[in-house]
Amino acid sequence: MHPSEVLFQGNLQPALLPACDHYAGSEKLMRKSIALQQELGPLFDITLDCEDGASAGNEEAHAQLVVELLNSDDNKFNRIGARVHDVHSPHFARDIEIICAAAQRLAYLVVPKVNSIDELARAIKQINVHAAKAGRKDLPIHVLIETHGALHDAYAIAALPQVQCLSFGIMDFVSSHYGAIPGSAMRTPGQFTHPLVVRAKLEIAAACHAHGKVPSHNVTTEIKDTAVAANDAQRAAAEFGYTRMWSIHPNQIKPIIKTFTPRLSEVSEAAAILHEAAAVQWGPIAQHGRLHDRASYRYYWTVLQRAKLAGLSLPDSVAALFNGNPTDLPQEAN
Repeated sequence: MHPSEVLFQGNLQPALLPACDHYAGSEKLMRKSIALQQELGPLFDITLDCEDGASAGNEEAHAQLVVELLNSDDNKFNRIGARVHDVHSPHFARDIEIICAAAQRLAYLVVPKVNSIDELARAIKQINVHAAKAGRKDLPIHVLIETHGALHDAYAIAALPQVQCLSFGIMDFVSSHYGAIPGSAMRTPGQFTHPLVVRAKLEIAAACHAHGKVPSHNVTTEIKDTAVAANDAQRAAAEFGYTRMWSIHPNQIKPIIKTFTPRLSEVSEAAAILHEAAAVQWGPIAQHGRLHDRASYRYYWTVLQRAKLAGLSLPDSVAALFNGNPTDLPQEAN
């Protein structure tokens, strides 16, 4: 049996996504991002932005451009998503009507600024109508948590089967407090110390992990010094339990991926433990004086999956464990 079947005992395995979600809003930046993905491989996702990152006044043509890029041969790995306008915008309905025509090549759709789970459920229902016309069922939905209502409903939102990822929209969230949270809380170190922002980050991460979804950390607005993005990624992962992070500049992509990638020592340890576990049909083992069973195997299996997503070569002893279950990891397009 495949490790996912043994270790999760018929339960839905937690979602896994590339550690970096790179946003691009102009045609020039979209095409450059896609070219970089072709060069590096599907180590990061691209979100083509129709909302805040795009120019105003040309919304329908912009959505058509997104479809063109999704359907092009340059979309080699089918790891490109799109962020549409918020559900209150007059452009929301037209966005999803146009973009869902390319639903077969769309990795996910990002829905921003929802105020409640009910509002999101109505939006998903509307999205599904258009996606179904293109032959796509259960298109993955990523939700931006950036309003008071969405944060209040984060646990219920993460429980929706079609929701794959919750992202924290820190700038809109801080702005929604109208000065009660200082602007310094939009960036480091304030974003990791202000109690209201810390609370929001923790509630989003906890909701995701409770339901096997992916928590995605907010942007780093400093784009010249890549060490800042790397530091933010390290704190997001180590202190807040995030497994994915936004990038808003190509220079941030590699530092984010590197930070979220398991260390080689972790990969070697996980490989040794799981190789021995597989040899005894996933029963308990003792290694270096420590007991391991299926509870710890689930952790080490996730380490190997994250390493594979990040492009690391796995030891031969465990490479065969990834055979037989094509749903474990994002796949290249045929």
